[in-house]
Amino acid sequence: MNMDVKLQEKCECRTDSSKFYNSLMNGDFRMKGECAVSLLLTKLDIVNVELSMERKRTVIQIKTGRLKSFESTCKKMKKKGLELNFPTAVERINDLIGVRAVCSYVDDIYAVADVLEQQSDIRILKKKDYIQNPKNSGYRSLHLILEIPIVFKGGTQWVKMELQLRTAAMDYWANLDHQLRYKKRKKESDEIDEELRQCAEVVDKLDKRMLEIRRKIDKL
Repeated sequence: MNMDVKLQEKCECRTDSSKFYNSLMNGDFRMKGECAVSLLLTKLDIVNVELSMERKRTVIQIKTGRLKSFESTCKKMKKKGLELNFPTAVERINDLIGVRAVCSYVDDIYAVADVLEQQSDIRILKKKDYIQNPKNSGYRSLHLILEIPIVFKGGTQWVKMELQLRTAAMDYWANLDHQLRYKKRKKESDEIDEELRQCAEVVDKLDKRMLEIRRKIDKL
């Protein structure tokens, strides 16, 4: 996709509904979304300390958070055939607010998820295990769709967000796949998709091998 097409999509999306844009990007939703990201990142810090002390090694290597851009939101909604408006976006798009945590090993991913599921101030709405059941593209990650409470003067509001848990190898593949997806020409698309799937299998074997080696060392 060239820059002219990207600019055109951005302008079309921006002008579809100024009310939708303002509700998503400038209002109460964005403020609470930023608070939700900050709160979940703090919770992950605490989980990391707890598990790292227990396992005597760092469990979470990197964590980041973001609010989905307006252009990306529109693109995803159009792909799903959804009407472009704020209530539909909040109800149907689970990753408007997102956090990603990169873990050292595959079993650490599930350990982090287990700790979060036991916390009374987190509601797990859905779990999508793309590690055990990868996407057709080869994408692997554990997704938790959850709600977290944001307390303001007027009361408590539960905010929906998505947490992605990956290993460093999964994250490396996903980031490069995302970059290459927009550079593929249709003619070679199937061939490149197959190469990326093969790379994803290599990543999976690497993660499993590293876990086996770590478990051998743990037994010494």
